[in-house]
Amino acid sequence: MWQQAEHQLPAMRRGFHLITHHIETALAEMEPVAIGLLHIQLLHTSASLTINENADPSVRRDMERHFSHMVPEDQPYYEHIYEGSDDMPAHIKASLLGSALSIPIQNGRLYLGVWQGIYLGEHRDHGGSRRFVLTLQGQEH
Repeated sequence: MWQQAEHQLPAMRRGFHLITHHIETALAEMEPVAIGLLHIQLLHTSASLTINENADPSVRRDMERHFSHMVPEDQPYYEHIYEGSDDMPAHIKASLLGSALSIPIQNGRLYLGVWQGIYLGEHRDHGGSRRFVLTLQGQEH
């Protein structure tokens, strides 16, 4: 069985945000599967998805600091600066981390490790709300 649904996240400030609950809520609106695979596709080029530590918020702060250091703003070789100094670095960060995740589903729930959570990497100062598509494939109960 295949299912697909589009959802929207609220606007978030620049940084890494734990969005596991948003994904779980959206997944709960779909027909449950006993075993399957959930594909999450972010529909933007200046934000990203990744899986990492879900308990200590300092990890998310460190991720933001590291990526901002690794891909700094205002580099003289950037041509794509039409939307501000955070625009091109946001595209680079999104390419490094990616815009999609695939997560196993067991008994209708995300099958993540104990300390794993889904992050939205918001790489713009004012990125706005972000849309994502869930595609669920699996065996029904």
